[in-house]
Amino acid sequence: MTLSNNQKRKMRAASRLFAVQALFQMEAAGQTVEKVTREFEDHRFGEVFDDIEMADGDVDLFRALLDTAVTMQAKIDQMTDRALVAKWPIARIDPTLRALFRAAGAELIQRDTPPKVVITEFVDVARAFFPEGEEPKFTNAVLDHMAREARPEAF
Repeated sequence: MTLSNNQKRKMRAASRLFAVQALFQMEAAGQTVEKVTREFEDHRFGEVFDDIEMADGDVDLFRALLDTAVTMQAKIDQMTDRALVAKWPIARIDPTLRALFRAAGAELIQRDTPPKVVITEFVDVARAFFPEGEEPKFTNAVLDHMAREARPEAF
């Protein structure tokens, strides 16, 4: 079966959302990347939840985001800290946003995705988690700063 570009885009978007959830779960429950990866691939991709079928994810992107976020966490967290105001070190950030910044940072430093696409996609993820709050605007500002540091040639 050949996937349309729209289906591929939806799968990549789902993988970004799943990566944020997985990184959050790893931190909250102290689980390994291997355990969480298996759980998501076996049970979350395509899951039906409250009569809504979750999209299948792009497994390669999902794994790449998790692996890079874990192996490059110190570098990504330092990039995030530089993007935050001095009074808000990453340790004080909401754990969901921390996971989001790690997943986005992983994509910015290890993938060829244009930075503006990464920013737009992860702002959409922030909207999914925080539909009423200021977090999407905050996410946009932090990711813009991170992208300019990670890929200055793209700006």
